[in-house]
Amino acid sequence: MDKPNNSQEPSSVEILKENSNYLRGTIKESLSDPLTGSIRTDDQILIKFHGTYQQQDRDLDEERKRQKLEPLYSFLIRVRVPGGVTTAQQWLAMDELSDKYADKTLKLTTRQAFQFHGVLKRNLKTTIKEINQSLLDTIAACGDVNRNVMSSANPFESPVHGEVAEDAKRISAHLTPQTNAYHEIWLDGKLIEGGEKEEEPLYGKHYLPRKFKIAMAIPPRNDTDVLSNDLGFIAIVENGKLLGYNLTVGGGMAYTFGNNATYPRVADVAGYFPKEKIVEAAEAVLVFQRDHGNRSERKNARLKYTIDRVGLDFFRSELERTHGLKLEPSKAYKFVTLGDKYGWIKSEDGLWHYGVFVEGGKLVDKNGYLAKTAIREIAKIHSGTFILTGNQNVVVAQVTEQQKPVVEKILKDYKIVDGNSLSQLRQNSIACAALPLCALAFAEAERYLPSLVDRIDKILAANDLLQVPISIRMTGCPNGCGRPFLAEIAFVGRAPGRYNLYLGASFTGDRLNKLYKEMLSEDEIIAALTPILEDFAKNRTTDEHFGDFVIRKEYIKATTAGLNFHN
Repeated sequence: MDKPNNSQEPSSVEILKENSNYLRGTIKESLSDPLTGSIRTDDQILIKFHGTYQQQDRDLDEERKRQKLEPLYSFLIRVRVPGGVTTAQQWLAMDELSDKYADKTLKLTTRQAFQFHGVLKRNLKTTIKEINQSLLDTIAACGDVNRNVMSSANPFESPVHGEVAEDAKRISAHLTPQTNAYHEIWLDGKLIEGGEKEEEPLYGKHYLPRKFKIAMAIPPRNDTDVLSNDLGFIAIVENGKLLGYNLTVGGGMAYTFGNNATYPRVADVAGYFPKEKIVEAAEAVLVFQRDHGNRSERKNARLKYTIDRVGLDFFRSELERTHGLKLEPSKAYKFVTLGDKYGWIKSEDGLWHYGVFVEGGKLVDKNGYLAKTAIREIAKIHSGTFILTGNQNVVVAQVTEQQKPVVEKILKDYKIVDGNSLSQLRQNSIACAALPLCALAFAEAERYLPSLVDRIDKILAANDLLQVPISIRMTGCPNGCGRPFLAEIAFVGRAPGRYNLYLGASFTGDRLNKLYKEMLSEDEIIAALTPILEDFAKNRTTDEHFGDFVIRKEYIKATTAGLNFHN
C-alpha cells in the first residue's frame, strides 16, 4: 500500500478551520444579527463543532417564497450522551427544553444522543446554556472531531455493562476539544486574552480531516453497530470479567451517488489490547487519522479511506510508533443480533429494565398516544437511569422491585405499546430524520417508513413471517445516518417517493448489503419484495436469516468488502 500523502492543496474547510481562531469564527456576530434567522455561511460550518446545524423547513419553502419571506430557518441541536446513559433529572430537563424551545419532540438518534429540531436562532444560545446546566453538553456532537461515544445498552445481559459504559465516558472526556470558544459563545465564559495563542493539545488548529465516530459493543449483542464506526471496541469478557477489547478500525456508512470512489465500509478487526489501555488506544487511532487522513478531498477523508489507502500493517506500526501500543492477535467473539430487547428484563443484580420501542426515534405525544408524557411521568419517580440505544429506543434501567409496579402502572395507564407485540421487522427498524428539515434528504424516511412497514407486514403475515427477525432501515439520502447499508432490507432516497432498494446485509452487522433495484415507487417496492419474501418463507433453512438467504438464492451477491460495494 502507498504511504499517506498530504502534499495536495487543503480543502476550503481546512482553511476555514485554520482561520477560525479555534472554532470562534464570527459566530457571536451571526447570532446577534436580528435581520435574519440564519447565520453566516462560514459560521454554518463552524457551529457544527459546537453541536448544532442550521436547517430550514422545506415543507414551507414555496409558501414563504410566495410571501417574499426568507426560508424558515431553525437549528438542530445534538446533545452528547456518552454511553447513552442519562439520569432521570437529565431526562426531565431534555423533555422540558424540547417543549420550551424546539418542536415538542425528543428525537433519539442512532448514536445514543438527544436531538432537538426547530430551535429558532433567538433561542439557540439559551437552549445550549440550559442543556449545560443539566450537566450534559453539545460540544463535539458534530463537526470534524470525535463525536458521541456509543456503548451497548444491555445492562440486563452483561455484568460488565457499567464498566464498558464508564470507559465510553472516559474516552469521550479525553477526546473532547479543549478550545474555550464553546464556553465563551454559549456559556458567557470569559474571552481568553491573546486567544490566538490558544492551543488544542490533541487536535491542533485543523482538528480532524472529517468526522470521527467511536462505539463499544458487548457480545453477543451488537446493538451499537460497532463495525460501522471509524473506531470500535468489542469487549472481551471471560467468567463475567472484562479482560480487554478487540480494536476495530475503518468503518463508515456514507457514500455519494454516482461517485464510486466513495463507499460504505465495515471495519476491520485490527487486534486486541488489555482494558487498561482503552483511553490510550482511542487517542492513538485518532492521532493516526489526524496525521494521515485526506485533507484535500472531504468525500474521501474518513478513516475508512485512510485504511484502504495505507493498509492495516502501516496502521498497526504507527500505533506502536506514536503511542507504544502493540496490538495482540484478536480474541474470539460472536454477535448474534444487532437489535434491542423490549419489555421487562431482569439482570443478575436483581434490578429490572424495561425496553421501550420508539418508532423512528421520535418520542412525541401524537394522535392520543402520549408516549413522551409517559416517559416523563416515569422520570419523575425513577431512581435509576435511562439508556438511549443505538436503535433509537430507550431503556428504563435499574428499576427496583419496589418501583417496578409503579412504572408498570404508568406504562399501562398511558397504553404504551409493548415492542414485543409488534412484528420483528418493525422491532428492528431504523429511520433517519430526513424531510422536512434535513437539507441533504432527497426523500422521506422517519415520516414514511412506518406506513411502508404496514404494507410489508401484510406480506409477512400472509407468509407466517411476522415473528422472524429481519432488519429494515430507511434514509433520505446515502449519507448513512441511519446505517442503512447494514440492514437486510434498506431503502435510500433518490427522489421524492423514489428509493434504491438494498438487500443482503447480515443480521449481526458484519456484512454490507448491495443495490438490488433503483428508483422504486412504493408499489414497485412491494412488487419487488413480495416474491422474495414468499420464497424465503418456503425455502429458508432452519434459523437462516433473510440477508443470508437472498445471497444463497443469488438474488444478490455478497458484499465482502467496502471496495466491492458497487460491483
